[in-house]
Amino acid sequence: MTDNRIIRSKAPLRLGLAGGGTDVSPFSDLYGGAILNATISMYAMATIQPRNDGKIILNAMDKGVVQTFDQAKELPVDGELGLIKGIYNRVVKEFTKEPLSFELSTYVDAPPGSGLGTSSTLVVAILGAFAEWLNLPLGEYDLAHLAFEIERIDLDMAGGKQDQYAATFGGVNFIEFFKEDKVIVNPLRVRQKYLDELAHNLILYHTETSRLSSAIIEEQRKNVTSKNERSLAAMHKLKEQSVMMKEAFLKGDLDKIGEILEFGWQYKKKMAEGITNPFLDKIYDTAMKNGALGGKVSGAGGGGFMFFYCPGNTRSKVIEVLKPFGGQTKRYEFTPKGLTTWTI
Repeated sequence: MTDNRIIRSKAPLRLGLAGGGTDVSPFSDLYGGAILNATISMYAMATIQPRNDGKIILNAMDKGVVQTFDQAKELPVDGELGLIKGIYNRVVKEFTKEPLSFELSTYVDAPPGSGLGTSSTLVVAILGAFAEWLNLPLGEYDLAHLAFEIERIDLDMAGGKQDQYAATFGGVNFIEFFKEDKVIVNPLRVRQKYLDELAHNLILYHTETSRLSSAIIEEQRKNVTSKNERSLAAMHKLKEQSVMMKEAFLKGDLDKIGEILEFGWQYKKKMAEGITNPFLDKIYDTAMKNGALGGKVSGAGGGGFMFFYCPGNTRSKVIEVLKPFGGQTKRYEFTPKGLTTWTI
């Protein structure tokens, strides 16, 4: 029922280190946004096995969900796996014009709602697999923008623009956002020893909670539209934070990164309700009292992963004092490569 090819892809998840939220419309359209993020050794993966029996099989291995369809130009975007169906629909509509028959298997190294950009990174990985299989004419900017359009326009999922570009390009990037969806990715040449030291000092801690980022993002958008002064001022400060973070990275001023994270966290909390809560505040305060210089909740906020900058030899102590909160510290490294695809 299948030919003998296996098409694979993987795209890295990211840590949003500065400027988070300024990539979300309408702020990015009105004022321009700026983000600094870095990809890590956790991935969204996709495998396509072409079939010749007229079937489409979608297998989300991390969720334990399998759905089978007769091949069609358009799959119903409802219920589970709507993201995957939306990607297929756009690929057929824009490129092949004819239905395809295949099995698509996916896996993500972090759960949804974790704050590491899982859904957008999965879109990039799946698009990458289709591009590899069908030889689609997509450069890095094309693919990242198409991933953005599928998620934000076709499927009307709330969120920003940074994750698709981080996953596609990989590495440490200072990304600028302008009107009319114009995006410029500025890769930073950061010395490897600085990245190794940062990975050692920056603890990635999963709170064992998740959150629905769309609710937080929706409020953030309303705050911009209604010109909420407190929220807008905070977003402008976060845009400044991304420039500060870029300078610290390039100079290798690592302890400054901790201070800049703390600066950003104090303003991020003012962007919208729900970014933090008493449980997350207690975790943050405990880390700070035991040696961390700064940190934040990853992604939109509200749960998922947090990370903390722990200078010198404070890493072990901070990990120890966070254990009673029931979360887990996750090992990772910074990775320079973005989307990777191959055929076996």
